[in-house]
Amino acid sequence: VQLQACGGGLVQARGYLRLSCAASGRTLNRTVMGWFRQVTGKEREFVAGIGWNSYFTSYADSVKGRFTISKNNAKNTLYLQINGLKPEDTAVYYCAAETNSDTRLPITRRASYDYWGQGTQVTVSS
Repeated sequence: VQLQACGGGLVQARGYLRLSCAASGRTLNRTVMGWFRQVTGKEREFVAGIGWNSYFTSYADSVKGRFTISKNNAKNTLYLQINGLKPEDTAVYYCAAETNSDTRLPITRRASYDYWGQGTQVTVSS
């Protein structure tokens, strides 16, 4: 499985971005996917997850109401719509895939994911 994330950039606070993660080697309609973010010197943290069925999503409390995870199965691409950006959202954002189990619901545990994209930098200026 290969994951290619893009869409990051430098934006002002209260702005928006859409991150994309193109997947190959596995179909997203049978894969639990997630977005994580990491600030230098800190642990990589869960941001959002989506199950096999896009109806099932999960979000970190800090992003609920501002971030939306989705996927386009026809394009085999995962998305993260980020609205109302805050300076504390500044981080490298990673997409990830879980392929080790038959779990169909979103997973928040970082260690469960076995494939990772290369990360895309999001920087929010105040």
